[in-house]
Amino acid sequence: MYSKELVSAVAALGLISGAAALGCKDDPVEINSQADATQAANCETIANDVVLGTSAGPTIDLSGDLTEIGGSLIVKNNGLLQTLSSDSLETIGGAFQLTNVTSLTSLMFTKLNEVDSINWATLSSLPEPTFGNPGITKAKSVTVADTFVSNLDGINVQELTDMNINNNRRLTSFVTSIKTLTNAMYVTANSLNMTMEMPNLESIANMTISNVTRFAVPSLKTVNGSMRFDSNYFEEFTAVNLTKIQDGDLSFVSNPQLTNISIPNLEKVGGGVTIANNTALTKIDGLGSLEDVGGAIKMRGSFDEIDLPSLNNVVGTAEFVSTEDITSSCETLNELSGNVVQGKVTACDSDNAQANNDTTSAGDGDSEGSGKGDDDSAASLAGASLSTVFTLAALGGLVATFL
Repeated sequence: MYSKELVSAVAALGLISGAAALGCKDDPVEINSQADATQAANCETIANDVVLGTSAGPTIDLSGDLTEIGGSLIVKNNGLLQTLSSDSLETIGGAFQLTNVTSLTSLMFTKLNEVDSINWATLSSLPEPTFGNPGITKAKSVTVADTFVSNLDGINVQELTDMNINNNRRLTSFVTSIKTLTNAMYVTANSLNMTMEMPNLESIANMTISNVTRFAVPSLKTVNGSMRFDSNYFEEFTAVNLTKIQDGDLSFVSNPQLTNISIPNLEKVGGGVTIANNTALTKIDGLGSLEDVGGAIKMRGSFDEIDLPSLNNVVGTAEFVSTEDITSSCETLNELSGNVVQGKVTACDSDNAQANNDTTSAGDGDSEGSGKGDDDSAASLAGASLSTVFTLAALGGLVATFL
C-alpha cells in the first residue's frame, strides 16, 4: 500500500512539474533550447510570457500547435540566437520584444497577424523580418531602433498609438498603410536615402520627421498636435488635403534641399509656425488659405517673397527675416502688426546675413514651451515604451525564478 501511495505521489508530482515546465496556463515559459521550444509549441495557447534565455540558440523554432501567446515574447541580451521562427503563431497579447539580439539573421513568423506592440532595438545583424500576407495588421505601437533591417514591409497596421523608427542605417524605404496615429510618430536617423510613403494616413496627433529624402502623405487631413520637419533632404512637401493643425506647431527647420512647401488648404495652426534655415526655399507662397495661428510666426531664410494672403489672426508675434530683399513683402506684412498680428510684427528685415542662424521655435515663452513639450514627448517615445517593457520583463523573470 505504501509503495502504491508513493508511486501515485511521484506521478502526481511529475504531472505538476511537467505542467509548470510547459507553462500553458499561468506561469511564464523560459526557453533555453530547442527542446524547450518544442515542448512549449505543444500548447495551443500560453497564457503568460515566453522568454528566451541568453543561452538559447542558435535556432529556436516555435512551430507546432502554438497559435497564441497571451503575454509577451521576449528575447534580450542574447548573442547566440541566429534564427527565430514560427509557422503557427498568430497572436502575441503583449509585446514582441527583441533587444540586443546581435547575431539574429533570420526572423520568420508567417502567420503572425496581431501583437500588442513591437519593440525591437539593437538587432545589428537582421537584414529583414519575414511575415506572411498580409502580415501584422494589429498593433498599438511600433518601435524599431538601431537595427540592420532594410525594410519593414510585413508591418501593415491600420491604426497605431505610437510609431518610432530611428537609427536603422539600412532602412531606405518604408511604405505603410496606416490610416490613424493617435499619439506620436517619430522617424529620424535612418538611411540618408530613406523614402517614406503613407498613402492612407488621414489623421495623426504628432509627427517629427528627420533625415528623410521623400515623405508623402497625400491623404492627410488633420494633425491634432504638432508637425515638425528637421534636417530632411526632400525637395518639396505637399499636403493638399490638410486643413488644420489643431493644437500644436508647424515647423520646417534646416531642410537644405527644400524648394517648395505646399499646404494650400491649411486654414488653422493651433500653435506656432516656424520656417527657418531652409536655404533653397526662395518663396513662401504655399500657405494661401492660412487664417489663424494660435502662437507666433517665425520665418527666417533666403527667400525673396512671403505671401500669406488669408492671414486673419495671429495670437503671438511675427518676425520675417531674409538674406534676400523682401521689401515688397514687408510692406504688406508690416500692416498686419497690432491688428491681425496681436503681438505685433517684431521684425521684417531684408539682406540680413544672419537670417539663417536662428532656428529656435517661433513665439514667446508660452508658445515655445508648448512646442518643446510636444517635441520632447515624441523624442522620448522609444525610451518610455521600451523602459516599460524592460521593467515588466524583469518582473516576469523574477517570478519565473522563484517559481
